[in-house]
Amino acid sequence: MENSNQPSFLDQKITSVGEWIITFILMGIPVVGFIMLCVWAFGNNTSPAKANFAKAALIMIVISFVLVILFWGVIGAMFASAF
Repeated sequence: MENSNQPSFLDQKITSVGEWIITFILMGIPVVGFIMLCVWAFGNNTSPAKANFAKAALIMIVISFVLVILFWGVIGAMFASAF
């Protein structure tokens, strides 16, 4: 028996290559890209593939931001201890 609450894979709209190209172009615009990632990640009208991609991209942005802050914190501490 099939669960009617779960959307079928065959019912999902496939994201075309052109849509992915537009996605990457919009992601390249600094503030707009972040806003669009949030819209795609948490919006209701987004394909599951694009929503999962947006969630993964947001997670990578957060991880990168934390690593950059830690890196510059270590560099700043090294300079502070040198003086």
